[in-house]
Parts: sequence; structure tokens; C-alpha cells
Amino acid sequence: MEEQIKHVASRLKVIFISFWLLPVIWIIVGETGGDWVGIYADDVRTTYFAETLSILLVAACVPVSLKLFAWVLTRKIDKVSLPEALRLYSFWSKVRVALLSLPVWVGLAVYYLTLSNKGLLCAFIALTASLFCLPGEGRLRKELHINKEEEA
Repeated sequence: MEEQIKHVASRLKVIFISFWLLPVIWIIVGETGGDWVGIYADDVRTTYFAETLSILLVAACVPVSLKLFAWVLTRKIDKVSLPEALRLYSFWSKVRVALLSLPVWVGLAVYYLTLSNKGLLCAFIALTASLFCLPGEGRLRKELHINKEEEA
């Protein structure tokens, strides 16, 4: 069981690092230029809709990703056996990261396509919210109520 706990924790760390690394790569590519950067900058209507979409995604995804996981943890995960709890914990952690990645990707797209700072702000809000989801073996053990003494 100890091996499974370490495996789940390490897999979640890789996903979290990828969650941060991919936007950094996109920012580097966007800042080096390209024909696609700013193609909708002069279209006021498209910029307005894109900004609104980005703001609404952040307003919906950030609280849902944080609260949904806490709700699922107490209502579903705590009531099953440890192997099933690890599987559910891994699944819902991935769902949480996916929910947070939506406003990041849309925000960066809005920023680079419309050159609107609102998109960048929304992406940074979602990235900052992800810091409340830092994965680790200690956190996994705490949230699943696993003590090392019980495992030995």
C-alpha cells in the first residue's frame, strides 16, 4: 500500500508540474512573436466576448475546482476503502487541475489573440489558485487520514 501511495503522489506532482510548465512554454512562444499574436486586437466585439468568456471561466472554474474537491473528499472518498480512495483521490485531483487549466488556456489565448491584459490576469488568477492544490505525499496522507504507523 505504501508503494501505491508514493506512486499516486508522484503522478500528481508530475501533472502539477506539467500544469505550470505548459503555460510557461506558451508564454515563451507567444512572446517570441508570430503571425497569430494580436490578430483580433482591432476587433472590439471579439475582444469583448473573449474577455467576458475568460472572466466567466475564472469566476466559475476556480471556486468549483476548490470546493468540489473538498466536497467529494468528505462525501465520497472518505467513505471507501483505501485502494479505492487512492483511485478516487487521483481522479478528482486530475479533474481539479483540468478545471483550473481551462481559464489558464483561455486567458492566455485571449491575451495573445486580442492583446488584452484581462486574459492574462484571468490566467494568473487560475495559476495562483492552483497553489492551493499543491500535491504531495504528506497532503495525500493528511486528506485521506493515513498515518505511517498504521501502514507499518
